Amino acid sequence: MRSALLAVLLAFSSAALPQSADVGLVNLVSGDVSYASSSGPPAKVQAFMKVRDGDRFNLAAGAQIRVVFFEGARQERWLGPATFQATKGASTPITGNPAEVATLPAGVQQRIARVPELMQSARLGGIQVRGGITQRQKASLDQQETISAARETYAKMRTDMPADDITPELYLYAALYEFFMFADMKPVVTEMLRRQPESEDLKLLDAWVTTRLSK
Repeated sequence: MRSALLAVLLAFSSAALPQSADVGLVNLVSGDVSYASSSGPPAKVQAFMKVRDGDRFNLAAGAQIRVVFFEGARQERWLGPATFQATKGASTPITGNPAEVATLPAGVQQRIARVPELMQSARLGGIQVRGGITQRQKASLDQQETISAARETYAKMRTDMPADDITPELYLYAALYEFFMFADMKPVVTEMLRRQPESEDLKLLDAWVTTRLSK
């Protein structure tokens, strides 16, 4: 009886443990890259997955990963062999060469933080837009100003970022999604695919946007 009670108490205790905070997003991964959270076994890193505080990453020789941190708009690029641990706003090197660091424009990280949700929506075939809003909806003047500012930020990032870095496109995609501007999102996804043609996630995203345009 005592052992059964202890097992129940342990189960409740484990369930009550707070989940580590989301601190970033993987926006590029190639080669053999794995990670381990503070409470789980090692697993393969997937593109566009969230990074949590305390996640430890291991890169084999020749592998690479890019992580955007939500706090401070910091982006890091790691090349293997290397090991590092993600923390709030940055990573802590363990082995290997230090990360290449880029600073993103202010406000970019808030939209980048939505990317995993948007990717998951595409994987699941999308959701019904509440209220019947379609891609034919016209943006208000305020919305137009918001999108104009987002396009300016995108243009600046595109000039500063490497050719295979789609962070600028992810940012603009998320901004356009806020107003369900699917017709404008289509060329952004096309550009992402041009830069990363092997990405299965981007192919799904492209197919999902295409279906939105047909509704």
